[in-house]
Amino acid sequence: MEIWKFLVLFFCAFVGGLAIFLVKNDRSQTLKLILSFSGAYLFAITVLHLIPDAYSGIDAHEIGIFILIGFLLQVFLEQFSEGVEHGHIHKHHEGHAFPYGIMISLCLHAFLEGMPLVKDQNNELIFGISLHHIPAAFALASILVQNQFKAQSIVLFITVFALMAPFGYYFSESLNNGRISGMEPYFNKVMGIVIGIFLHISTTILFESNTDHKINKRKMLAVLAGLGVALIGFYSAGH
Repeated sequence: MEIWKFLVLFFCAFVGGLAIFLVKNDRSQTLKLILSFSGAYLFAITVLHLIPDAYSGIDAHEIGIFILIGFLLQVFLEQFSEGVEHGHIHKHHEGHAFPYGIMISLCLHAFLEGMPLVKDQNNELIFGISLHHIPAAFALASILVQNQFKAQSIVLFITVFALMAPFGYYFSESLNNGRISGMEPYFNKVMGIVIGIFLHISTTILFESNTDHKINKRKMLAVLAGLGVALIGFYSAGH
């Protein structure tokens, strides 16, 4: 396991969440641009790398089923997370009641997102996932602030969320290397589920429109930049 990936995953989400204590003005437009870039980047990496790798396995004919399962799983998770993984910030009116569904759904989502990193030989996926978690962590922290949680509790919940993707990375490496006995034949199927989640998340980010159903120029540039960086990495890796 590459420790630097563990650290990048953790600190991007952790710092993204803690930024709630530093940002005094609304930075939602900046967060949306980060989301647009990371969404386009994740979509390109999924299509260029993860899908071909998953279909190169022994049970390739079944991978499509697991991609569909992953896609539907993300649809289900969003019934509880309310789109926080997209950087959405919703106001809650339950007083001090913590939205447990949001936390559990978001942590499971982050855990699954960390799993494909075991296949990230050219270090292309790590940055897309890490960028994606910055606005997600910020949105989570915003919800906690709105529910009047104490600073110590917010830091604790942000820490738990920030650890989920690194744990997913460690779990998938153990699965792939056979350290979890008897599970290695299922690795590609698990990757199929993760691909389905990535496709849902990335396309949702890309196709979420403004009130006039148009993408502004800044968002379009961010999307093109994400796709461009992914393509540069793809061709520089010798494909």
